[in-house]
Amino acid sequence: MFLILILIPVTIWIGITLFDDRKYFVISLAIAVYCMLPFFLIFEGRKPQARELLTIAVLVAIAVAGRAAFFMVPSFKPVVAVTIISAVCFGAESGFLVGALSMLSSNMLFGQGPWTPWQMFAAGIIGFLAGILFQKGWLKARKISLCIYGFLATVFIYGGIMNPASLVMTSYAITKRNLLAIYMSGLPVDLVHASATVIFLWIASKPMIEKLERIKVKYGMMNYQLPCGA
Repeated sequence: MFLILILIPVTIWIGITLFDDRKYFVISLAIAVYCMLPFFLIFEGRKPQARELLTIAVLVAIAVAGRAAFFMVPSFKPVVAVTIISAVCFGAESGFLVGALSMLSSNMLFGQGPWTPWQMFAAGIIGFLAGILFQKGWLKARKISLCIYGFLATVFIYGGIMNPASLVMTSYAITKRNLLAIYMSGLPVDLVHASATVIFLWIASKPMIEKLERIKVKYGMMNYQLPCGA
């Protein structure tokens, strides 16, 4: 509430008054960082066990390795798929953490830049929402359900965040015409990314969820709800 009602409006006001509304690039990055802070604080606040942190680290490593393995195919990456699977198995906060850290870590290979916080936030939100929907019973741990969510989330959430962010990063005026143009030009990229997410979920979701279930049983991590119908 503090971030939403006070810190973000104050940051925008500073950008308008002190910087004559010409530093919106820096301001937008600051807001992206603000938006990620609560998720990290929530995760840290519930005092995760070392075994959970190790499992999350391995999932992040899998996502990074998968992104690196398909570096020759633009936008064809498994990061969102691994993020969704992580959220289904370990909860919303863990899903956000896997998505955000996967983007941060993989950009060590692909190049860090002003796009990194936006990618972290977009992938993290997809994981967080997947965990919430699964907890509510609206998202099932089945291939069809996961693939549908993965496709829609990649196009409308990841693309919906990264397309206007690209407009900000290129310093163009944010108008309806420019937004429409950036969404239209980014749609083919979003569709390739969404198709990759569907393919990886279709192939890997069932075996990965089964393996993660065994890990939770073996190491006593049963405070997480086990997926049904995987």
